[in-house]
Amino acid sequence: MNDHHVDRRAALRRLAMLAGGGVALAGVGATTTPARAATEPVRTQARIAIVGAGAAGLAAASRLSQRLQGAQITLIDARREHYYQPGYTLVGAGIKPASYVVSTTQEYIPRGVEWVQEAAAELDPDARKVVTASGRAVPYDFLIVACGLELNYGGIEGMDPGLIGREGIGSVYYGPQAAAETWKTMAAFAQKGGVALMGRPHTDMKCAGAPLKYTFITDDRLRRAGTRGKAELHYFAPQKTLFSVPIVAEKVRMLFQDRGVKTHLEHRLVAIDAGRRIATYESPAGRTEMQWDFIHVVPPMRAPEVVRNSPLPWQDGPFARESWLEVDRETLRHKRYANVFGVGDIAGVPKGKTAASVKWQVPVAVDHLIGDITGKPSSETYNGYTSCPLITRLGRAMLIEFDYHDNLYQSFPGFIAPLEELWVSWVMKTMALKPTYLSMLRGRA
Repeated sequence: MNDHHVDRRAALRRLAMLAGGGVALAGVGATTTPARAATEPVRTQARIAIVGAGAAGLAAASRLSQRLQGAQITLIDARREHYYQPGYTLVGAGIKPASYVVSTTQEYIPRGVEWVQEAAAELDPDARKVVTASGRAVPYDFLIVACGLELNYGGIEGMDPGLIGREGIGSVYYGPQAAAETWKTMAAFAQKGGVALMGRPHTDMKCAGAPLKYTFITDDRLRRAGTRGKAELHYFAPQKTLFSVPIVAEKVRMLFQDRGVKTHLEHRLVAIDAGRRIATYESPAGRTEMQWDFIHVVPPMRAPEVVRNSPLPWQDGPFARESWLEVDRETLRHKRYANVFGVGDIAGVPKGKTAASVKWQVPVAVDHLIGDITGKPSSETYNGYTSCPLITRLGRAMLIEFDYHDNLYQSFPGFIAPLEELWVSWVMKTMALKPTYLSMLRGRA
C-alpha cells in the first residue's frame, strides 16, 4: 500500500470521527463558536417567538431551550418536512437520491418548545406580536426572524417552477424533487452534448457557490460521458466578477478557462422562452438571446412577503431592494427594534446565506437575547464567517471559508488547504457535513 492511500484513510478516519462526534466541521463553521462554560439555565418567563423552522429557527430554538428555564418559546412555521438544502447540488449531480435531503421538522423541535404549525402572516413589532395565517396572535417579548428567503422565479419572464425537468430546464434550488428532475435533465444532456447555459441571479442568494458547483459538475459529467467535445458551457454572472471574494473569483476564472467554460460578466437572465429554448440576457451592451439544450435556472431571491410587508426590512442601502431584515451585522439585532433579531438567509448582512453562517450567527444572536434577559450585555460578535465546499469535479472540491473582509479561513491548517482541489474536501461535502448540520439543529454543534 502506498503513502497516498494511507493518507486518504487517515483523513477519512479523522472526518468520520469528527462527524460522528457532532463536532462542527468547516462546512458548517469549523472554528470554534463563542466559548461558554457550562452554566445553570437562566430562569425567566420571557415569551420568545421564532418565525421559521428551517436551519436557523430550529438551531435557535434548541439553544434557547438549553439555556433558559421557564421561557415560553414558540416556533411558527407550517412546513412539516425539513430539507437539508446543502444536499440539493448532490441530488442534482446524481450522487444522492432525493430522500437524502428530506426529514421532518418535528424530530428537531426541543422538548418544551411549542410548534404553531401555521405560516406567519403578519409581523407587528410595534404591538410585539406575530399573527398567523388563521388569525391567531402570538405575543412576544423577543422575536427571532428566521424565515429564510423567497425564490422569485416570477422575476424571470416566462419562467415557472413547473417547467423544471421539461424542455431542457433544470433548477436545483426549488426542492428535492426539482433537484432530482434537474439531474435527469442534465444527465440526458450529458449523453449527447449541445449548449448549456449556467449562471446566477443579480440578487443576493443562498449559497452563491452552488451555481459554480453545478457548472463544474456538468462539465465533469460531459467528460465522463465522452461528449465534452460536443458541448459548449456558458456561465452568466450579472456582477462584474465570478465570486465576491477576489482571490476565489480569480481561481474560478482560471479553472473555467482551463476547462473551456465561456464566461459572460454583467449578463442578467431576464426571460426564457421554453418552447423555443431561447434565453434572453441583459447587459450594458443591450439584450442577447442564447439557445439552449440545457439551462440551469437560478432565480432572483428576496425576503418572504411576511417580511416585505412589515416595518422590519432595510429602508435604504444595498439590502433594501430585496427587503432583507435590517440587522446589525455583528450582533444580528434589529437596528430599530431592539427586541428583534434576524438569523439565516433573511438577515440583511454582507455575507452569510449558508448553513455555515447559521452555525455562527445563531449563538451570537441567542447570547445577546439572553444578555437582555439577565441584564448582562453580551460582547459576542458575528464576523461574517461563511463557508462553501466548492465541488470542482466529482471526487474533488475546494473548501472556501471567508469573512466580511474577504479574509480566507483555514479550519484545518496543514490538513485542508484553501483553493486546492482535494479529495478530502469532497469527502467532507458528501459524507461529513450532514451529521454536523443535524447536530447544529439540535444545538450541539
